[in-house]
Amino acid sequence: MKKLALVGYGKMGRMIEQLAPEFGFDVDLKLDEFNNVDRCGMTAESFSAIDVAIDFSTPATAADNALKLAELGVNTVVGTTGWLDRIDEVQSAAERAEIGFVYGANFSIGVNAFYRVVRAAAEVFAREEDYDGWAYEAHHKMKKDAPSGTMLRLLDVMKESGYERPIDVAHNRVGAIPGTHEFGFDSEADTIRVSHTARSRIGFARGALRAARWIQGRKGFYEFSNVWDQM
Repeated sequence: MKKLALVGYGKMGRMIEQLAPEFGFDVDLKLDEFNNVDRCGMTAESFSAIDVAIDFSTPATAADNALKLAELGVNTVVGTTGWLDRIDEVQSAAERAEIGFVYGANFSIGVNAFYRVVRAAAEVFAREEDYDGWAYEAHHKMKKDAPSGTMLRLLDVMKESGYERPIDVAHNRVGAIPGTHEFGFDSEADTIRVSHTARSRIGFARGALRAARWIQGRKGFYEFSNVWDQM
């Protein structure tokens, strides 16, 4: 069994711990807001036997966690969103340290397949000027970033596909919704709507563990949606 560190031990961390043996991992280290204040738990000694770290912490701490893990030479998977304003800094640190690093807006396999559906539809409707694009997402009330990282990635995919017209975007933060993302195109004649709804966090946990298994022993900086079908 390979040794896994969890940076952030909330609901996602506990689910990853539960599923880890299925992917060949033993959780050897769990860090949270109590034992990792100002990254005091991230030491060379505590990570000496760790093969891969998975971060599901907070948008405010994820980038600094990633920099510290690079300093420690630990291959890393980051599932936290809301930190990409510092991605250049993190990528430079990971490349200097020659570690393997995977990040993503969403580690659900279904969502990453959904990106490809969005891409195909956007390519079609980019040529149809009678259709206006829109997008909507909803998450539980504890999610801190809005719009979500998944929604931002969804908008990028639409633009990368050639859809350059304005896209109306809305979001909700309410209750215990794991995650719903919907996009569509509307015209005077009709409406096309496609959506992805997560039923639980298990899809995110499985995707993160697949990424952790894939990145061990590798070097390089990877976005999950670009490599998930290799895992």
